[in-house]
Amino acid sequence: MNITHASFVTLPVSDQDRALRFYRDLLGFEVTADLDLPQGRWLQVAPKGAQTVFTLSGPGMGGFEAGSAQGIMLVTTDVDADCARLAEAGVAVEGPGEFPWGRMASFADPDGNGLMLLTEAHQ
Repeated sequence: MNITHASFVTLPVSDQDRALRFYRDLLGFEVTADLDLPQGRWLQVAPKGAQTVFTLSGPGMGGFEAGSAQGIMLVTTDVDADCARLAEAGVAVEGPGEFPWGRMASFADPDGNGLMLLTEAHQ
């Protein structure tokens, strides 16, 4: 096998504009693609410099159910500050808590896609 990385992760959403505001304006992701295709809008975002991008897949773009993506781990340098920012924006956050692999918290996007934040433990 010669796999080097994941190209994109699909996040099924019911409203791409609302999802864009969440991922771009709150999480600070950059728009990497925003195209009108015959099947619908192809909208991708990613943290600055990331290899893997997130496709905000709206209705009609595949048979995905909004909010069905779970367990997406996002690495951060400061989970506590990020959790505080999310809470200030009205996002329900569980944690952060200490684990052998680092300090971690969980939250969901407006459609219920499950995301986690992790500040990795120093080895």
